[in-house]
Amino acid sequence: MKSLRKFAYAAVLTLSAFAIQPTLAAAEDARGSFTLSHEVHWQKCVLAPGDYTFSIKTMGGSEFLTLRPLHGTGSAAMLLLTDVVSPTPDGENKLLLVSRDGQSFVSAMSLPEFDMTLRFAVPPETESAPTTESASK
Repeated sequence: MKSLRKFAYAAVLTLSAFAIQPTLAAAEDARGSFTLSHEVHWQKCVLAPGDYTFSIKTMGGSEFLTLRPLHGTGSAAMLLLTDVVSPTPDGENKLLLVSRDGQSFVSAMSLPEFDMTLRFAVPPETESAPTTESASK
């Protein structure tokens, strides 16, 4: 009976160590905030003007970007990151917005402090000339 208790105790300690490990890794994830001055489409999500926080978390082998309003509860959006590249050498955190048919779309989020640039899908250009804007974080 004693050996069974020792085995159970060892199993609980081992499982506890695995449960703590993802929490420690999550502490290293990227976080920040930004302000949108107008309505913006971010892939399939539409974000209203306002202040937002973001976090990038690794779960399993995938990375997710979570966007939340600074004032309020819940998530505004959670996006699977599929295109992460090295940042441009300018060293400035920024959102790159493109205009399509009078609407703004996020095409990239440059985060050189975290050594990454995130790229997002935007609708194809129409025959009119595109306009590119930049919004600093």
